Amino acid sequence: MTPREALDILIEGNERFLSNETQQKDLRKLVDLTQNAQHPFAAILSCSDSRAPTEFIFDQALGDIFSVRLAGNIASKKAIGSLEFACKYLGSKLVVVLGHSGCGAVKAACDDYQGGHIGEIIRLITPAVDREKTEVDSRNSANQEFLAKVCELNVDVQIQQILLRSTILQEMLAKKEIGIVGGVYDLTTAKVKFIEGDLIF
Repeated sequence: MTPREALDILIEGNERFLSNETQQKDLRKLVDLTQNAQHPFAAILSCSDSRAPTEFIFDQALGDIFSVRLAGNIASKKAIGSLEFACKYLGSKLVVVLGHSGCGAVKAACDDYQGGHIGEIIRLITPAVDREKTEVDSRNSANQEFLAKVCELNVDVQIQQILLRSTILQEMLAKKEIGIVGGVYDLTTAKVKFIEGDLIF
């Protein structure tokens, strides 16, 4: 499988999810088939939001997706290490950084929330807030346009962090062994919009 083919599988799966024509899956059989090994074709860094499980969104089965979920789809060191493991040792062909509309972690960053360990998450999202220059007034989560723009920029920021901090993934990208792409899942429409500017093959 090539990175492009992996992306096409995800696109087709999201289209099935949108049209409520998801594939029938024999879950018990899949448990038996995957009990001793896994070969996920894609590694997805997504938000922990309970409304955005990647296996459902892309209509995939057990063993298809190596799912790394953290609030705000942040590329922490541990998240990057997990993506490296999926690609280097499990054979994943595509890294996806997937944000979603109305993300609570991004809202908190837009509002400069500081409480508890949430601040560690906010610190990794703040660069996306700073990069959004088009909205001059009401630069907070109440401004839906501002929030949507920061959500998309945050995907780009996290991809840049992955590329900056992972020698393993840099080398695999250079050899065209993997691809990387960003996207945003719309909680209202259930559509995933892949970001062309974040597509690297």
